[in-house]
Formats: sequence, C-alpha cells, structure tokens
Amino acid sequence: MTDPFLESRPASTTPRAVALFCHGGTVASVEPPKERALSLVRMRAIEQFVSGTGGHAGLTTHLLRYRVAGWNGAAADAYADVRWAIDVIRAEHPDLPVVLVGHSMGGRAVLRAGGHDGVSAVCALAPWTPPGEPVEHLRDRSVTIVHGRGDRWVPARLSEEFAARAVDAGAHVARFTVAGGHSMLRHAHRWHTFVSDVVLAGAGLAPVPGDVARALDRPAAERVDVPL
Repeated sequence: MTDPFLESRPASTTPRAVALFCHGGTVASVEPPKERALSLVRMRAIEQFVSGTGGHAGLTTHLLRYRVAGWNGAAADAYADVRWAIDVIRAEHPDLPVVLVGHSMGGRAVLRAGGHDGVSAVCALAPWTPPGEPVEHLRDRSVTIVHGRGDRWVPARLSEEFAARAVDAGAHVARFTVAGGHSMLRHAHRWHTFVSDVVLAGAGLAPVPGDVARALDRPAAERVDVPL
C-alpha cells in the first residue's frame, strides 16, 4: 500500500486560502488508483481550472492522491486520507481557510470531513452518500452539492436525501442538479466554472454566487433540488 500524497499548485501571490480536491474511486479495492482513471483525470482538470482562476487571488490548490482506490467499508480509506491531507494543510497554513471539493467517493469523503477544524466550506460533486451517512457534524457548515440528473452510477436521489437530512441537522446546504451523468463530461465547463465560483466564495476570496445565495435562502423544505 502506497502512502497518500498531494499534488500542489501554490498561489501566485501571498497565500490566503487553500482548496483540497478529492477524486472518485470504487466501493472496494486495495489497489492504488490508476494514473489514467477517469475519476482522477476529471478531478485534476477541475483542480487545474480552479487554480488558474484563483491562484492570483491567493488560492493554493492540492489534489489528493489516495493510498488505495476503494472506500473499503468500515475502513473508509478515502475519508482517512482526506483527514490526513487536512492535517498536512493545517500544519503548513494553520490560519488559512480550507475548502474541500470531492467527486463521487471523494464527495462522500469530503462531506464526512466537513466538520474538521479549519474547513470553511464543502463542495460535493455527484457525491456517493449511502442511506445513513452521518450529517450531524455539518451543523453550521456551508455545503454545496451538484448532481447530474442522469447519473446512473450514483443516483441523484441519494444526495437529495442526504441534503434534506443535513439541513435538518443545521447545515447550510445549497443543492443543484444539472443535465448529464456521473463523469461530469457533459457541459464540463459549467461544472468547472461553478466549482471555481463556489471555492472562491467558500474561501472568502469572492462574493457568494447569486444562485448559491438564493438556494441557501430558500426554506429548508425546498433546499433539495435547484436546477442550474
């Protein structure tokens, strides 16, 4: 088993915030993630885009490379690696806000880690959130979820149910649905731009996007499905 590590893109000016990007994986596997895995390639593309839009404002970005490709039941390996990465980032930048971004299995991992000290916001893309996934730790946290309406790998109803429970637990949740499936390939630029806007706002480097602000202002019972 390899150690987790971070691919890093430093801010082009004085660092003011950090974003951690976490790719998808599979239900069970103790093999290292493959370099050409679509989930890794897609998240790296998003991370590079956000670095390009936010580096000049003081945003440092990191892409987490997991030890293994699977969640692996109670081991929750991806979650363990995300916690490791946050600890590394906090040790280097103890006073900077950290925004977590994750896709699929990575979405599950960052949502679980959303209560960690220093985390200012969580952005989950088509997150894998099985029934019973914990939400209580997200009280008073800012959470944005985006899910493809045609997702066949991780049905959008799972994040809808998760969002509703998180709101009931006191989290500030804005959930959006978009056309397309799990891989975020359809309307890719829309995904990239939206994530960039959410990350910069969550890091305190830009205003909260209007559509996110409006979603957060909706009554709790309606905060579960706002099409982009």
